[in-house]
Amino acid sequence: MIRPGASPLAQARIQPLRAEKQPPCCAGCASGADVRGWIATIAQRRKLGLSDAQAFALAWRMVTAVNPLPAVMGRICPHPCQDNCSRGEKDGVVAINALERFLGDWGLAHGLELPRLEQPAAQPESIGVIGAGPAGLSFAYQMARRGYRVTVYEKESKPGGMLYYGIPQYRLPEAVIEAEVRRIFDLGIDFRPRLALGRDMELAGLQDRHEILFIAIGAGRGLRLEIPGEDGPGVWTGTEYLARLNRGEPVALGRQVVVVGGGNTAVDAARAARRDGAEVVLVYRRTRAEMPAIQEEVDDAIAEGVRIEFLAAPVRIVRDAGRVLAVVIQRMELGETDQSGRRRPVPVRGSESQLAATSVLSAVSQQPDWQGVRGPDPGTIWAAGPELGDSGGRLWTGGDTRGPGIAGQAISQGRRVAELVHARLRRIPASDDASLPPLPRQSIKPDFYVPMHPVVVPRKPASAWVDDPDAEMRGTITEEEFLQEIARCFSCGLCYGCEQCFMYCSAGGFILRERVAPGAYFALDLERCQACGKCIDLCPCGFLEPISTPMRSA
Repeated sequence: MIRPGASPLAQARIQPLRAEKQPPCCAGCASGADVRGWIATIAQRRKLGLSDAQAFALAWRMVTAVNPLPAVMGRICPHPCQDNCSRGEKDGVVAINALERFLGDWGLAHGLELPRLEQPAAQPESIGVIGAGPAGLSFAYQMARRGYRVTVYEKESKPGGMLYYGIPQYRLPEAVIEAEVRRIFDLGIDFRPRLALGRDMELAGLQDRHEILFIAIGAGRGLRLEIPGEDGPGVWTGTEYLARLNRGEPVALGRQVVVVGGGNTAVDAARAARRDGAEVVLVYRRTRAEMPAIQEEVDDAIAEGVRIEFLAAPVRIVRDAGRVLAVVIQRMELGETDQSGRRRPVPVRGSESQLAATSVLSAVSQQPDWQGVRGPDPGTIWAAGPELGDSGGRLWTGGDTRGPGIAGQAISQGRRVAELVHARLRRIPASDDASLPPLPRQSIKPDFYVPMHPVVVPRKPASAWVDDPDAEMRGTITEEEFLQEIARCFSCGLCYGCEQCFMYCSAGGFILRERVAPGAYFALDLERCQACGKCIDLCPCGFLEPISTPMRSA
């Protein structure tokens, strides 16, 4: 309210506050990486006095501090970090997954070693990890770099879990997995392959051997369809089929394959079968809009000749003398919303028809395979319990053991559990995961930034996809393309030294720092500030905000 007698020319007086905000990329990153931070290190390398190689190495260390598998994740992550990228409203989102892949490949090419914490003391406790998938590897890495003796037990002959046995070569080459996993074990981790929980070792015995035990066996057991005719030859789960392919074991599918499911395993299995020369029909009980698989992968599957029957579900498998002849499907329609948040498929009466088939791949869902061992929460499939899988102080669970998710989530959970376990063992405060305040969308000024087209990730021509089944379809961008794409980042919510505030402040309230860093290019002298608010209006990245409610003066 204006004071009685105040001049009608009274105006708002606003002083700036420098306030870092959480950008949408960091909020969406499943593995918990500081996406803006490592991109800013490279984008601002000249201001920071870094060469290209120095900036690349520093950014790589920032990424691998939370995710030891950047070359892997740059290939397979569905990149939720890009979903709300502010650049999308201008000329296309920043291709963060392509940037991570380049940085991961660059680290491999230059032989970079995974970062240990500074001079970690040798800790007395022994740590056991059951399962060498992304959660187990992440936990083992974080404990080893803190100086603990870590042993990883794995039922398969090679580490990687579903990364190795569940993803086809054309998406994730074996050499990339092996190179990044090898660096983890180079920290001194003891790897014990071909040992399955409940078959070769017991939970009680492992608990006697280790002070801390982390169970991350994953959800590699594919579920059956539970329909008539399923028992017998010619029917596999999607996970079983993909694992056999990645082990180099032949699978006789025949010429006509029906795949059931709508997730990534179903699409991977369908595309792998197509590469094996089969005609493939994928059957999914909902519509494309509800399909949980990565949409780019679905597009590619269709381009490769996979036919998709939406709103259909199998009801029985037809056999003749044991051989699969056909799959009887029933049409569905969408009803009310179910617990998954999607509309529930409802059978349409009298709508049955047949699909010719020589084999069937069931990829409807997955769950942990406890191999006769009762899970940490008896009577359930999944390992329930408090947040971060604390099942009693010495026993912890993580990854798909606690419920299915993407690899980035498993990596994040393994890291967070390791941080909490370390804090408890050393009797120190746990790290604070408090997030920054979210960035208001309207605080970004897209028009300030120079228009730049997003990078186009190289791909093999579609005509060669099926002809060369194991060859990687997508390539890594060049260093020149990498730097161009890095430059497209808005640095949402953090000062990147554009100097708009410095140039337009007539009172000299912004002072250039001698030692700079992302977010710290200027000091602010509010004694000189005339509270005009111009700097806040001009700040393109949303770093400056009003210090308080507007003041009135005559």
